[in-house]
Amino acid sequence: MKTFRISLALLIALISVAGCWDRDASSHKDAEIRPATASAPRTDEWLGKWTGPEGTFLELSGGHGKYEVTVQNLDGSRKFEGRYTDGGIEFDRDGTREVIRATDGAGTSMKWLTDKKNCLTVRSGEGYCRD
Repeated sequence: MKTFRISLALLIALISVAGCWDRDASSHKDAEIRPATASAPRTDEWLGKWTGPEGTFLELSGGHGKYEVTVQNLDGSRKFEGRYTDGGIEFDRDGTREVIRATDGAGTSMKWLTDKKNCLTVRSGEGYCRD
């Protein structure tokens, strides 16, 4: 009987301790290491206006992985919802997934921008740069 009581007492103590144990302790530990606000993706550095030839431009606003993409081409201005993806900003235009990527002028495949160093390219032949 004495052994049963000791075993019962140990079992109760073990259950009490287990109830206080934080199963998500690793996530709390990570939260302590990480800053309170996650750092913004590098694409946030692209916010603002980027110019192309003949009055075209690309303008990005928003941040932290969610963007408003404004594209001004010869037909007029259009706005799209953009989101961070693997080092770029993706958006859907006319049923096509487009991805804005950082390039130089040559990477735009546009002769007017060839000598530029700081550019964004949506697709070959559609690029915008900052001087």
